[in-house]
Amino acid sequence: MRTRLTVSAAAGALALLLSVPASASAAAQAGPGAPGIGDPYYPTAGNGGYDVSHYDIRLKYQPATDDLEGTTTILATAGQDLTRFNLDFVLKVNEVLVNGRPATFAATGEHELEITPARVITKGSPITVVVRYADRPGTVLRGGVSGWLRTPDGGIAANEPEGAAWWYPSNDHPTDKATFDVSVLVPDGTQVISNGTSTQSSRAGWTRYNYRQTKPQATYLATVAIGKFDIRADTTPGGLPVITAYSRDLGDNAGAAQASVERTGELVDWLSGRFGPYPFGTVGGYVPNVPTGYALETQGQIFYSPAQFARGANTSVVVHELAHQWYGDSVSVRRWSDIWLNEGFARYSQWLWSEHENEGTAQELADYVYNLYPADNVFWTIKPGDPGPDQQFAGAVYDRGAVAVQALRNAVGDEKFFQILKGWPTERRYGNATVQDFQAYAERISGKPLAELFTTWLFTPSKPAAGSAGAAAPGTAKPGLTPRVTADVAPEPKSWKKIQETNTVHDHKD
Repeated sequence: MRTRLTVSAAAGALALLLSVPASASAAAQAGPGAPGIGDPYYPTAGNGGYDVSHYDIRLKYQPATDDLEGTTTILATAGQDLTRFNLDFVLKVNEVLVNGRPATFAATGEHELEITPARVITKGSPITVVVRYADRPGTVLRGGVSGWLRTPDGGIAANEPEGAAWWYPSNDHPTDKATFDVSVLVPDGTQVISNGTSTQSSRAGWTRYNYRQTKPQATYLATVAIGKFDIRADTTPGGLPVITAYSRDLGDNAGAAQASVERTGELVDWLSGRFGPYPFGTVGGYVPNVPTGYALETQGQIFYSPAQFARGANTSVVVHELAHQWYGDSVSVRRWSDIWLNEGFARYSQWLWSEHENEGTAQELADYVYNLYPADNVFWTIKPGDPGPDQQFAGAVYDRGAVAVQALRNAVGDEKFFQILKGWPTERRYGNATVQDFQAYAERISGKPLAELFTTWLFTPSKPAAGSAGAAAPGTAKPGLTPRVTADVAPEPKSWKKIQETNTVHDHKD
C-alpha cells in the first residue's frame, strides 16, 4: 500500500534530517581508502584517501640481535571521508592510535596495514596516526626478499622502489612526499646515518641520533644505516655540509670507496653548474659492509655498495647518484613508468662528466651505443619511456635513454638544451612529473615540436632507422639526427668501461 506524506509529516521529517549531526551524514557516505595509489606498475604500492605531510620515526635497535622497536607518528590530511585506510608496512604492530583514540588494525596482502579508526574521518580534516611496533626486520620476507640488509654490525634500509615498509609504516609511493624526523637509539659505539641535518646525545650506555629532512622526500629515498662507521664532516666551498661514512670493515674496497665518495663536494658543485642550485640542505654518501652490488640515490645521503668500487675508484657512479638529487629526488616520477626522467638523465650526467674529463664526448658515447647493438638485439625492444615493471632498470633505460637526451641536445642546440637541463629541476622542484610533462617543457623552452623525437627514442620498440628523428644518418651532421657516424662501429670512448661498471647501480635482485 502506498501512502501520501502529509505536510505536517514532511515538516517533521525535514526537522529530523536537519537535526542529524554532520558527522553522521558524512559517515553514511564515507568509505575505505584505496589499498593502492593507482600506479600501473605496482598496483598495491601506496594508498588512497589521504595525503601525508610529515613522518616522525623513533626507533631503538639492537645490532647484535636485529631487534627493532619503533613508534612512527604520521601527520596527514584526509582526501575523502574515511571509514578505513591503509599504510604500507610488514613488521609486527602492537598498537595503532588515530587522532588519539585506539584503532583496530590488521595485516592484509603482502604489505598492507589496514586501519579502522574509532570515528569516521571527514574529508579535509587532519589525521594523526601513531603506530607502535617491534620485530626483527632482517627475518621478514615478502616475495622471498627482505628490504632490510643485515650487516656484521647492524642493519641498513635502502631499496627501490619499495623498502620503507621494513622500518616504518608509510604511504609508500613517490607522489606522496613528506618531511621527516628520524630518531634512533643504539648502544654506545654504534653509529646511525639517515637523511638531513643531525644531532646526537648519550646517556646510560645508549646514544640517540636525530636526523631532520625539511624538504619533501619520497618514502623510498628515506634511509637508515646502523653500524660501526668512520664518519667525516666537511663543507663544499659554498658552505654546503658534506657527510660521508664508511664501514670499518670494507677490506680491499675501502681505499677505492673513499677515493670516490670523498669527491662528493667537488662533484655536487660541478653538477650545480649544469642542473642549477643543489635542492637540499646536506649532501653525502655512505658505504656499508653489505654483499649487494647496487647504489641508491637516498636523498642527500647516498647509499653505495662496496662492490661499486671493487675495480678501483669510480667517480662516475658518484656523479650518477648525485645527478639523481635533481632528477629523481627533487623532481620525482609521477608513476614508475616515467623512470626515464630519473635514469636517462643520471646516465647522461656521466656522459657530461666524461666530456669534462676529456674521456669521450656525449656525442661519441651516443654514437658508440647506437652502433654497439644491431637492430635485432633485444636492447632496442625496451622502451625507455615505458619499459614495463620487469624492465624498469634494464640497461636500455640508461643507455638508450641517454642517447635520447643527446638527440634532444642535437635537436634544440646547446644553448636551449642546457637551459632545459637547468630550468626543469628548478621549475618542478620538490614535485612530481611525467615524461609528457618534460616533453611539453622542452617544447616550450626550445620553441620546437619534439613529439617525433620522443616517440622514436622513448616509445618505439625497435632500433630507429637512419634518417628518422634522433636516429643515425650516416655521413650527415644535421642537428637533431643522432648518432651520426660514418663507420659501422664507432670507436670506444675512454670512459666507456668505467661507465659500464656502474650498470648494477639499481640491480636490486642481488
